[in-house]
Amino acid sequence: MSSSTSVKMVKFNNGQQYPILGLGTWQATPELKEFEQTEIYDAVKSAIDIGYRHFDCAAFYNNENSIGKAIAEKIKEGVIKREELFITSKLWNNKHKPKDVEVTLKNSLQLLGLDYLDLYLIHWPVSTTEHPIAKDSEGRFIGTDDSYLDTWKAMEQCVQSGLTKSIGISNFNIKQVKEILEIATIKPVVNQVENNPYITQNKLKEVCESNGILLTAYGPLGSPYRGANSKGLVLLEEPIIKTIADKYAKTNAQILIRFQVQRGVIVIPKSSNPERQKQNFDVWNFEMSKEEMDLLESLNQNLRYVLLEPGMHLKDYPFNEEP
Repeated sequence: MSSSTSVKMVKFNNGQQYPILGLGTWQATPELKEFEQTEIYDAVKSAIDIGYRHFDCAAFYNNENSIGKAIAEKIKEGVIKREELFITSKLWNNKHKPKDVEVTLKNSLQLLGLDYLDLYLIHWPVSTTEHPIAKDSEGRFIGTDDSYLDTWKAMEQCVQSGLTKSIGISNFNIKQVKEILEIATIKPVVNQVENNPYITQNKLKEVCESNGILLTAYGPLGSPYRGANSKGLVLLEEPIIKTIADKYAKTNAQILIRFQVQRGVIVIPKSSNPERQKQNFDVWNFEMSKEEMDLLESLNQNLRYVLLEPGMHLKDYPFNEEP
């Protein structure tokens, strides 16, 4: 069993410590009507045994119950204590009304079997109708006039109520980050966005970090479950990455994870395969040179794998691409 003590910790603007490396749980097997050992249940248990302590969850992923049961099992076994874990969840787009925020967070807590979250995020700066994936005739999500600024004030109440230690945002661009900062009594601690060498988002990173907000990278391996992106490129097959990986006797995925660690970006690769989980966790015994980091940065094309869904963006919705 690996020790979690080797994981680098970052410090949020409120003083809270958080592991820079965690396990993503997006696209894992959805809940079944009757609980059984789903893919994510086994994935979380194996990850805890390996040493992971940071788990990135969300109501929309529809698997928090299985994650909670895996955590409870490992606590019961004496492998971990609740206070050794760092659990993130997210508020989905159809729950942006201030009256819905606390109720929705409490629902995630119930599913996860927890008394509090370590971090709660607004999943997207987009508010939609009650049905979580309601779309119009053109295949776009149906938006509402609910403001994420009002949502943020309700998020702050969740901190004050002790339901979550920290709050943050996800998929917010520079303009939206600044709007939140103008009204925030409690600042976001992170902005979770798609981030890898194809989409480094350095301007967004600079603005966030200058205001005490850390980036969290989802899709750090290029979201390989989607295959190639719109340009037919597969990040894990980039020759530059393979060359660097060969030099350090590491996998291409390990190079991409280490890339974020050295940038000071929290990184949450997803894997349900125990062997890959171990590999992804083994990124602490080497450091790439500035020249190698620059080579990886040079792959940037502001190129996304993740759009909300095909045809899903709202009219005039500004994504995070840099000008």
